[in-house]
Amino acid sequence: MAHPTSHTWFARHELGLFWRDWLSMMTAGKRGKELLLASVLAAMALGAHWIASAIIGVWAADGVAMTKANLVMLSGGGILFFTLMLSQAMESVTRAYYARSDLDLILSSPASSRRLFAIRTGAIGVSTLMLSGLIAGPFINMLAVREGWHWLAAYGVMACLAAFATALAVLGVITLFRTVGPKRARLISQIIAAVVGAGFIIGIQAVAIIYYGSLSRLDVLQSPELIANAPDVSSWLWLPARAAMGDGAALVGLAIACFGLLGFVISLSSSSFGHHAVSAAGVSETKHLETRRGEGFRSMNPRKALRHKEWVLLKRDPWLISQTLMQILYLLPPAMMLWVYYGENSGFLVIIITVLVMASGQLAGGLAWLAISGEDAHDLVTTAPVSERALVWAKVEAVMSIIAVVVSPFILAMAFVSVRTAVVAAVGVFLSAASATAIQLWFRVQAKRTLFRRRQISSRTATLGEAFASIMWAGTAGLAAGGSWLAVMPAFLALCIMLAMKVVAPKEV
Repeated sequence: MAHPTSHTWFARHELGLFWRDWLSMMTAGKRGKELLLASVLAAMALGAHWIASAIIGVWAADGVAMTKANLVMLSGGGILFFTLMLSQAMESVTRAYYARSDLDLILSSPASSRRLFAIRTGAIGVSTLMLSGLIAGPFINMLAVREGWHWLAAYGVMACLAAFATALAVLGVITLFRTVGPKRARLISQIIAAVVGAGFIIGIQAVAIIYYGSLSRLDVLQSPELIANAPDVSSWLWLPARAAMGDGAALVGLAIACFGLLGFVISLSSSSFGHHAVSAAGVSETKHLETRRGEGFRSMNPRKALRHKEWVLLKRDPWLISQTLMQILYLLPPAMMLWVYYGENSGFLVIIITVLVMASGQLAGGLAWLAISGEDAHDLVTTAPVSERALVWAKVEAVMSIIAVVVSPFILAMAFVSVRTAVVAAVGVFLSAASATAIQLWFRVQAKRTLFRRRQISSRTATLGEAFASIMWAGTAGLAAGGSWLAVMPAFLALCIMLAMKVVAPKEV
């Protein structure tokens, strides 16, 4: 057995925690589900490879030569994956300081905190690589089958990008600790992670909207103007793309640069890990005390007081930004499309309505979970002299009012173009958000707010029901806005989904 303070022991500790957390999330904490999980993952892998094969077949029909057009396409995809990696790595590094309950125990042991930081940072890099590898793996595998095994070098490029993203994330979080302090570092790092994760996609879609009148990212990456103005094939900017295509020298150079930077960052910042971890723990344990003595209790009816309570709790939630900001940011391309083509024609409104309705359902589902299942003061609230119906309605009103604030600018702008379209959008948003909230009510469980990222483990059925209901209501709103009677079909399917959710929901004892 490895010595308790060795790199091997810490690596096994981190690997064990990661495996236990992942297995618990995938099996909903139930034993005996491993075989079913393996079967589902195998089926999903086959489906992902089939989709990747279809996409690769169109792109690589004439072979994938080292041309500027192919290098632009590969680099664009690489930047997309890198931004996702950087976003995940930054959130993981932040949570390593604030949300890990084993730091007090390990830091009080005679083990080296520098060694712990090095292993934990490496574990973050591995987890970042694994998530992106699950998405990119089918495409890499199908390219290797169709175009040659040299494409497997793309896995090495993914590992290099993961190391580079982890190094930047550590530098960013440490810099925030030293400049704004541990109390503000958590909030700012969540905002940066969300902006980075959605920034590249939003940027490409913005260019596509302005120059091509669509939300398609491929229109930008395959545009003759971009290809003509791109650097020559021999430019060092294409180093990651050339490495992914099997250039061994480029891959070695990229690996030396990225892993060298990660090692340098770890050695530079590991000495302050213990200090920052203790500071972050102090912030995490800080209670939200009311310091304004001049303001007493305000008289309000119970429902209004409960709504106010929910808004205050959502405002105080330390991880709400990372949980919801990216969903809100994805509304920026539709908003830009509405701004650019405002008043020209109403056809583009169909795309905006579809995105708006789907995003509203997903956002409402997350907020509803926090308000309903993530009630930390459940026992206290239930003992109040208020009926359970009033408690539930107050939570629903708090969630729906937030959705109304988010979507109201879109609805008002649409109303100046077409009142009918604005009404259709408002109804679609309401139905999507209400469906997600109702599903959370039917499948409510008692859990801590800190488990929001793992809320899906309570019921896979509820998660799928939310997603499919949002998609169906989005299709209904889009078709209705376009004046098609076919809107009744997705509406009927949405109602069937809601009925099925109501039937299979656990009955209260």
